[in-house]
Amino acid sequence: MKFSKRVRPSRNRSPANGEMASLLRGGREVWRHLINRRQLGVLLGIISCAPSLLRAAEPSEKPKKSQTPFLIYYGASTDLAIGAFALAALDSDFDLAPLDRFRRDATYLGYLSLSEVHSGRPYFAELAAEGLLAGANANWPDARFIDLRHENWRRRVVKDLVPGILQKGFDGVFLDTLDSAEFLEKQDPSRYGGMVEGAADLVRAIRTAFPDILIMINRGFAVLPRIAGQFDMVLGESVRTTFDAGTGRYSFVSESDYEWQRQQLWAAGRRDPNLQLFSLDYWDPNDKENIAKIYTEERANGFIPYVATPDLTRIIPPP
Repeated sequence: MKFSKRVRPSRNRSPANGEMASLLRGGREVWRHLINRRQLGVLLGIISCAPSLLRAAEPSEKPKKSQTPFLIYYGASTDLAIGAFALAALDSDFDLAPLDRFRRDATYLGYLSLSEVHSGRPYFAELAAEGLLAGANANWPDARFIDLRHENWRRRVVKDLVPGILQKGFDGVFLDTLDSAEFLEKQDPSRYGGMVEGAADLVRAIRTAFPDILIMINRGFAVLPRIAGQFDMVLGESVRTTFDAGTGRYSFVSESDYEWQRQQLWAAGRRDPNLQLFSLDYWDPNDKENIAKIYTEERANGFIPYVATPDLTRIIPPP
């Protein structure tokens, strides 16, 4: 099943955007019918309840579709198990070519961190030279915060980074670390005032420049009310369970944290009834019983779930 964006009103597009749209269409069939996401949600429920029907419909040369159509995978090596998922968020440097055979039935999103940049990214040194980098993230020492308000960063994202992801064959972008904008603004309002609005403005700029791509946002709950209708999917991370790197233990989050994040996701859904809600939880892959319980609970919340290990470099089959 191919994820489809909502039908948006036509907009005036620059020649560059027209060329990008042509690149995205190249080598693919033009879809004759668009499925709105309300219908998509119903169909996804049918898939979850009736995997045997899905298996019967799949050509023999393709892997069987998973009961859960969603995957986040940051591994560098190509694993054809990715083809069993209808939607996959992958590292933007991932080589999609080996997955071409699955493209009619799959949607791929390329990772892009908006509020932080890892030292391994090729543009890290240039950002440092331009004075766009702030302090290091204490939880990820190799990552530095970015000043989202700066026009140079906005220009690089819209004119370089997003087009580069799309040219690699991705159907859209998975936008991460928007929570950092709120963190910085609260930590030092005098220095970072306006970071949340800067994050919202950057997402709006991406949508304006690329009206036809899919956009998924990881959390960013302070930003979401400012950009309702400008993105297609929202992901809650560690909604029900989490992993403590210090102790090496998986655990269920507190009931208050669980309820808070559920309410944030549901509120986003109320602001935009077409929004797809996803959840990412972490758990021991050998504990099949609890993984099955997590999937059941998240589906009951109305979320499309995935349960993974914290490094996101393994594909954990759903129950």
